[in-house]
Amino acid sequence: MKKFCLFLTVFMLLFLTGCGKYGEEDLLKDLENKIKNTKAYQVDGKLEIVNNDDVYHYTVSTSYQKDDNYKVSLKNNANNHEQIILKNDKAVYVLTPSLNKSFKFQSDWPYNNSQIYLLESILDDLQNDKERTFKENEKNYVLTSAVNYPNNRKLKRQEVTIDKNLNIQTVKVFDDNNVPLMTMQFSKTDWKPNFKDDYFSLEESMKTTTQEEEVKTTSVIEDVIYPLVIPEGTQLTGEDKVTKTDGERVILTFEGEKPFLLVEETVSKEDELTVIPTYGEPFQFMDTVGALSTNSLSWIVNGMEYYLVSDVLNQDELIEVAESISVLPTMK
Repeated sequence: MKKFCLFLTVFMLLFLTGCGKYGEEDLLKDLENKIKNTKAYQVDGKLEIVNNDDVYHYTVSTSYQKDDNYKVSLKNNANNHEQIILKNDKAVYVLTPSLNKSFKFQSDWPYNNSQIYLLESILDDLQNDKERTFKENEKNYVLTSAVNYPNNRKLKRQEVTIDKNLNIQTVKVFDDNNVPLMTMQFSKTDWKPNFKDDYFSLEESMKTTTQEEEVKTTSVIEDVIYPLVIPEGTQLTGEDKVTKTDGERVILTFEGEKPFLLVEETVSKEDELTVIPTYGEPFQFMDTVGALSTNSLSWIVNGMEYYLVSDVLNQDELIEVAESISVLPTMK
């Protein structure tokens, strides 16, 4: 009887200790086991990006399969413009199905910086910040940590909301002024998706994309677009229009203390899938995915391709100039 009472006492102590509050370390450990031990997952959701006075809304679908297979579909809700960031065992690609073009990168994406739509990237940021904060409410756990966006220094920290089933619900990324510049709302998480053998291939990804976008292309540049932000001591000194085989190109030359070149040209849809080797990294830029390198930034929007390059401007300055290029013509 005494042995039974002693056993019961020990059991109750262990039981009561085990029923303590679910802590931060236990949460991260269990979340790590769930995310990093999975063979595949697919998540769907909505992404909001704020850039000054502009707000961009995307429908996002992210697929992952071991090892190193990723596919992220980003569809702009305003015009149904869809792009896909694809990583497989061959390379990293940014697909633009409406133009039948794919830009091929030799890149470390997605491991070279934070990714708001990838579960393991969100987890890594939480684990890497030893000064993160943690709180719990009736329905969710909320953790806050630093983020790593070397190409967008405005982005400083993330707030991650996780439900009691260890599904990430919301991720908000803030600037220094506590303003949310990116918000990812996950609506569905599938931990056992069935992917076809060629699901992460370039050809299949391009072929199976839903074509809802109304492709707007032109062979004529009716209005030249000028940047509203030009570095001090720098001015427009040259404007040349060149006729291409299937359109036009305008070359804007800016000289002075911080010279740069801006090229604007028409784009057309290719008859067959065209793969274009591209230098740099995939870069989420306003309402499109472009390519960012140490000294250049290129992107396609509204049937026009833009290429900004400078040996003097750093990446922050390149992005600032590029973001100021309006969708409407402005005075020089």
